[in-house]
Amino acid sequence: MSETNDPPKPSHPLRWFPEFWELGRRRIRPQARLLGLSLVVGVAAGLGAIVFYLACQVVVHYTLEGVVGYHATSPKGEPPVFAEKPAPDAPGPAAAHSKKEPPQLVTPEPPTYPWLLLVVPTVGGLLSGWLVFTFAPEAEGHGTDAAIDAYHHKQGRIRPRVPAIKVVASALTIGSGGSGGREGPIAQIGAGIGSFLGGFLRLRPAERRILMAAGMGAGVGAIFRAPLAGALFAAEVLYRSPDFESEVIIPAALATITAYCTFGLYSGWEPLFTIPQVILDQLSFNNPLQLPLYLVLALLMVVLAMIYTRSFYGLTHLFHRLPIRPHWRPALGAFLTSALGLLLFFVFGNPQVLSVLSFGYGVLQNTMAAPADSLSLSFAAVLLAVALGKILTTGLTIGSGGSGGVFGPSMVIGGCAGGALGIFFHRLWPQMAPHPAAFVIVGMAGFFAAAAKTPFSTLVIVSEMTGDYKLLLPTLWVCSLAFLLSDEQSIYSSQVDSRSRSPAHQGDYVREVLAGLRVSQFLTPGRELPVLHPGDRLPRVLELLGNSTFHGLPVTDEAGHYLGHVSLEEVHLASLSPHLLPLVVAADLMRTDVTPLRPEDTLDRALELFVESDRLALAVVDGSPEKKVIGVVKRSEISSTYLRYVHGAAAHEGAAVAP
Repeated sequence: MSETNDPPKPSHPLRWFPEFWELGRRRIRPQARLLGLSLVVGVAAGLGAIVFYLACQVVVHYTLEGVVGYHATSPKGEPPVFAEKPAPDAPGPAAAHSKKEPPQLVTPEPPTYPWLLLVVPTVGGLLSGWLVFTFAPEAEGHGTDAAIDAYHHKQGRIRPRVPAIKVVASALTIGSGGSGGREGPIAQIGAGIGSFLGGFLRLRPAERRILMAAGMGAGVGAIFRAPLAGALFAAEVLYRSPDFESEVIIPAALATITAYCTFGLYSGWEPLFTIPQVILDQLSFNNPLQLPLYLVLALLMVVLAMIYTRSFYGLTHLFHRLPIRPHWRPALGAFLTSALGLLLFFVFGNPQVLSVLSFGYGVLQNTMAAPADSLSLSFAAVLLAVALGKILTTGLTIGSGGSGGVFGPSMVIGGCAGGALGIFFHRLWPQMAPHPAAFVIVGMAGFFAAAAKTPFSTLVIVSEMTGDYKLLLPTLWVCSLAFLLSDEQSIYSSQVDSRSRSPAHQGDYVREVLAGLRVSQFLTPGRELPVLHPGDRLPRVLELLGNSTFHGLPVTDEAGHYLGHVSLEEVHLASLSPHLLPLVVAADLMRTDVTPLRPEDTLDRALELFVESDRLALAVVDGSPEKKVIGVVKRSEISSTYLRYVHGAAAHEGAAVAP
C-alpha cells in the first residue's frame, strides 16, 4: 500500500489538549464578545418576559375579571399571579392524572356583566393608542414585524424607549380584551434590548443585527417555554423563503437558553399547555393511513391562512384610510372586536366562544385536556366560530394600531379549526383519529407555518409548548405541505424573499466579486499624500484638505506613525465658528477610533471598515506595531472596480487591477 493511502497517525496524547485549546480558541475567539453579549441579552429578555407577563396578568385581573366578571381559562403551565376562582366541574388533581377517571371538558362561567365587554376593551384601546402614537409610533401593531424591518433596513436599530412603551401598550390592549398574543411584544422587547446593548457598546452593524435577532428569539423562547424554537424562529422568521440566517442561530441559542432559565425561575418548568397522561397516551402516529386525514388538515390551514393574511392587511389598510387621528383608531378597533365577541356569545350561549377576545389560549387547553367522547359536534361548531372570529378580531385589534402579537391568535385559529376537524374525524373514524387533541396540536403548527412561512421553528415551538413530541411526523408533514401550498402573502410584511434580497446582505455579493483583491493594489502612496500633524491649526487643515482630492486625511506624528483621522465633515462644522479658527488644532478634530487598513487586507475587510467608520477614505499602515502610514484608499475606487468586474469590463480591459 502506498504511503499516501496510510491512515493518519494519531496525535500523541500529550498534544491533544494544546490542539483542542487552539481549535477552541480559533473558533470562539473571533466572536467571543458577541457570544458573551448574547448571554446578557438572554437574561435581560427573560426579565423583560417576566415583567410583561405580570403586566398582562395585572390588567386582566383588574379589567376583564374585576370589572366584567369574566374569568377565562388559562393554560395550566402559566403561574397564577392572583388567586384563581375554581371553574365549575373542574377536574381535581387526581382526575387530571388518573387513567381511570379522565378529566371532563371545562366550561368557564359566563361574564357577570357581559355588556361591559363593549366598554372595557374600548378604554384599553384608547389608552394604548394614546401611549403609542404619542411616544413611540413604531410600537403599534405586532412587534415582530417591526423587529424584522429593523434587521433588514435599519442596521438593527430600535429606539430604546420602544420596549418600555411596548410592554405597557400591549398589556393594556390584550389584557383589556383586545385580540393579540405575547409573541410580537416580547419579540420587540427582546430585540430592543439587543439593539440597545449593541448601540451602547458601539458594535458593528452586522453584530448589532445579530444581537437584535438573538434578543427577539430569546423573548419568544422564554415566554412560550420553547428555547429551541426561539433560536430557530429568530433565524427563520426573517425570510419568506426557506432561507435561514445562519449566523444568528448560535447567538440566539445562547440567548434563548439564558432567557428560558431566567423566566423559568419565576414561572416553573412545565410546558405552556398541560395534557393529562391518559390523553397523551392516545397522541401518537402509528398508522400511515392517517396521513390523508392530515393532508385535509393542511389544506384547511392553507385556506384559513390566506383568509387571515388578506383580511388582516385589508383591515389595516382600511383603518389607515379613516379620516381620524391614529390615537383613536385602536379604541375603534377594540370596540368592534368586543362587539363581535359579544355577538358570538349571545348566538352560541357558550362562554368558550369569548376566546375570540384577549389571549384565547383557554379554549385550546380545555380541548386538549378533555376526553374525546365529551367533545361533541356542537362544540366543534363553537371551535370553528372561534377560529373564524379570531381572524376578524385580530385584524380589528392589531390592524387598527393596537399593540399585540399575531402568533398567539394564530395558535388559537389553527388549533380551534384543527380541533373542529379532529372532532369530525373522530366521530367518523375513531380508530384513525383517537383524540381531536392531535389535530389541535398539528393545526396550531400548520396554520402558522402557512401564515408566517416558518415551518421548522413552528414545528418545534408547538411541540415544546405542549411537551409532547410523538406527533413530530404528522406535524412535519402538515407544516411542509402548508408552507408549499400557501401563497406568497405572509402575516409578516417586512419579511424579504431571501438573503440575496435583504439590504443587510447586499455587501456580501460585493465581497464575492472582489474576494481576490488586496488593499495594496488600490492605495495612493504616502509620498503623494498630504498628512496632518496633531498641532496643525484649523487654517492649515483647511488648506491641506482644499488642495487634495480626499474627503479626509490621516493624522501622524513627526515619524509618520498613525494617530487618527480627520474628515471633511468635522472640519466643516468647526469652520462654521470663525472665532475658533486660531484655537482648534488637528488633534481636536481627529477621531482615534477609525481603524486603519493594512496592505494585505482583502477588500471585503476594507468594505466592513468603510461602513463601520462611515468614511470615504481610510489610511493604510504597515504591519509594524508603530503603524506607519504608507498610503490611503478611496471608497470610490473600490466601487468603480466592482462595477467593472460586474459588467465584465475588467476582463476586456486586461484587468486594469489584477487580483
